Amino acid sequence: MRKFLLIFLCLSQFVYGQSTIKKAQNSFEDAQQYVRQNVFDEAIKYLNDAVKADPKFQRAYLQLGDIYKRLRNIQKAKENYRLAVKSAAVENANVYFNLGETELQTGDYKEAKQNFELFLAHAANVDQKFKDKAQKYIIDCNFSMEAIKKPVPYEPFNMGFYVNSEHRDYFPALTADGEQVIFTRNIQGNEDFYTSVKKNGEWQKAVSLSENINTPNFNEGAQSISPDGRYLFFTSCNRPDGAGRCDLYVCRREGKDWSAPVNLGPTINTPEWESQPSISADGSTLYFLSNRNGGFGGYDIWKSVMNDEGQWTTPTNLGPNINTPYDEATPFIHPDGKTLYFSSDGWPGFGQKDIFYSKLQADGTFSKPVNLGYPINTFNDEFGFVVSADGKEGLFSSNLNGGFGDVDIYRFKLPENLKPNPVTYVKGIIRDRETKETLEASVLIINLRNKDAAYNEYTDKSTGDFMAVMPAYEQYSFNILADGYLLYSNHYDIKPTDANKPYEVEILLDKISVGSKVLLNNIFFDTNKYELLPTSMVELNLLAETLKSNVSMVIEIQGHTDNVGEVKTNQKLSENRAKAVYDYLIAKGIDKKQLTYKGYGEEKPAFDNTTEEGKQKNRRTEFLVVKT
Repeated sequence: MRKFLLIFLCLSQFVYGQSTIKKAQNSFEDAQQYVRQNVFDEAIKYLNDAVKADPKFQRAYLQLGDIYKRLRNIQKAKENYRLAVKSAAVENANVYFNLGETELQTGDYKEAKQNFELFLAHAANVDQKFKDKAQKYIIDCNFSMEAIKKPVPYEPFNMGFYVNSEHRDYFPALTADGEQVIFTRNIQGNEDFYTSVKKNGEWQKAVSLSENINTPNFNEGAQSISPDGRYLFFTSCNRPDGAGRCDLYVCRREGKDWSAPVNLGPTINTPEWESQPSISADGSTLYFLSNRNGGFGGYDIWKSVMNDEGQWTTPTNLGPNINTPYDEATPFIHPDGKTLYFSSDGWPGFGQKDIFYSKLQADGTFSKPVNLGYPINTFNDEFGFVVSADGKEGLFSSNLNGGFGDVDIYRFKLPENLKPNPVTYVKGIIRDRETKETLEASVLIINLRNKDAAYNEYTDKSTGDFMAVMPAYEQYSFNILADGYLLYSNHYDIKPTDANKPYEVEILLDKISVGSKVLLNNIFFDTNKYELLPTSMVELNLLAETLKSNVSMVIEIQGHTDNVGEVKTNQKLSENRAKAVYDYLIAKGIDKKQLTYKGYGEEKPAFDNTTEEGKQKNRRTEFLVVKT
């Protein structure tokens, strides 16, 4: 709106000649009364009378163009600006600018470029900001004319009448498994959240998300759902607990309902405007839009990182590789943690806001954005774009022909060159092995390369379920802790091909009891050596935590090898490895009374030693509960 008013006012300040035809001039003057009162329908009627009486009445055409532009009827604005140019000699260069802008916003790129060039050729006494904008628009025209010659594959599909309605439906957000969509629905100016779940491949009828979130007095919208569907970050404006006009809030799913929203506080929210959050898959980084001080333009994308104490740090601007002197909007960080999709009218595009993507680089900055191309992007505003976790589909909102309401949610297959990095997810439920009752447990998934937590969350109290995203090209330790139960250990080595086969697991936990045994899948040694590798520390620290929480538990640490090599050598290696674990736990403060160790060499294979896979699995570390 700020950009529009700037241009709209530029023509209104200039006075063009009166009509020599009395009827035309009288109609024009009658129109001015309605213009001053913002009664534009009546003003248009009298202005049309004026140009009907005098087809050469340039000033009336220009005012019609201004009014239609203000009413966002760009096609009509363009028609009247063109008539103004044809009706008489152009006395002010700004006429070319406004005509060029309306042509740009309706896809007439060749004509728009010509008019911007005419504007620059006659703009000696025009404010420099208009000259800069015209130069930017010429770049947009050149980009658009070339991009249209190389369209990308694109076929949008309406998500159906169970998701969409006769109202405005927009800002879709998907869980990692693609089984739930949460979106904003606008009914008579009131924004609330609705959700639909997929059953047997079909979306079910959307329902209001929760009375704990949706309110009759405030708008809730522009949301981001964590990939596990557990946390909802969203925007709400003018609430009593707000710091500014619009603030960011968060709530947590508890069973089948949601907690009351919590304002993210003064570190994130300011007296300025904060909106359109996007949370990373690991929950550690929050991207959002703000017009706070320190930005590059009107609305910039910022990010805040959660520290070790669980507090959001002071937000930082994403910098000139993302933000421009113009406006950015609707950031979406994909669950791969590296691909950022967002909208902008500052980078070369098709005229208004286009969708771009950028990749997070090794130095922590983002690469130069890439326009998603035509016809995904057009001369219209494109924004509110998200991509499914598997990278196959993009979801967006638009008012395409054949929709159910003013704005509907659509999906389309994402071209290969626009896809994020591959990810997969593990989705499971945790139960007691004997009773099969669901358990509240801590699920911790650590990226073994950088030691960062890819997921650190408790399972749902009532359902025992969890869902965690794991980007490809990484190895992960997977551990579950629950009071009174043995540590659960697993290991995932995620390859790009795993993105098409997510892990769905039921994990049965054993209560701590004598004779129970646990395989430690994330204890690592170099070949024929017994020095613990740094990647082992995550799981050993969890084992130490378990022992500290159960001081009456005594375990035997057991080392095992395959059958390659000499029996005595294998036995000695296995014993040294078991002792290395023992020594580490002692160093972490575990009482020696809780620990013993023993090497079994190749004596107790758990897998087939005739295969390479079996041999690898037999080279293992376990612990046995010998006393509770």
